[in-house]
Amino acid sequence: MSKFTLRDAISDEELVKEVTKTKDPEIFGQLYDRYVSRVYNKCYGFSRTPAEAEDLTQDVFLMLYLKIGKFKGYSKFSTWLYSFVYNFCVNHVNRNTQRKMADRTRHLDERDDEILLNVSDQTLLQLSVERLKKAMNIIRPEDKAMLLLKYQDDASIKELMALMNLSESAVKMRLKRAKSRVVQEYNKIK
Repeated sequence: MSKFTLRDAISDEELVKEVTKTKDPEIFGQLYDRYVSRVYNKCYGFSRTPAEAEDLTQDVFLMLYLKIGKFKGYSKFSTWLYSFVYNFCVNHVNRNTQRKMADRTRHLDERDDEILLNVSDQTLLQLSVERLKKAMNIIRPEDKAMLLLKYQDDASIKELMALMNLSESAVKMRLKRAKSRVVQEYNKIK
């Protein structure tokens, strides 16, 4: 009998180490059980139908099983997993040429750029949820992923740096730009 039968008593990181070492699908199943609903919800945000979200979820877990050894413990497993899911879904969207969005943004002049780059977190929190959802679906998947990791999953700047292999200033700039893009799209929605 495996020492990993007490599902809630074993940390995600311990399960990952054991899966990496043994490739035991039953141990991996414990991670699957812990995260399947959250992964599905993330995939649903990138899909057109519940069936597509289910397919994406299964594809994510298949790829995760194959690549779980890449988790190095620089962040919490859940944060790394969400980044993995976002990257997988962004790649899915980008591969599907029918789903590629036309670039509907206008070119910003310097004054607009200065205003948008200084969007505060408080401004984002005051936006209408329905309009914000629509705006989030318009912006680039990479921007959406960055914002969701930061504000929905509470990833810290340091975690984002490790997950995306970027410098602190690059993470902060990408966050600012993503916030400005979502606010710009939000303001276009009536």
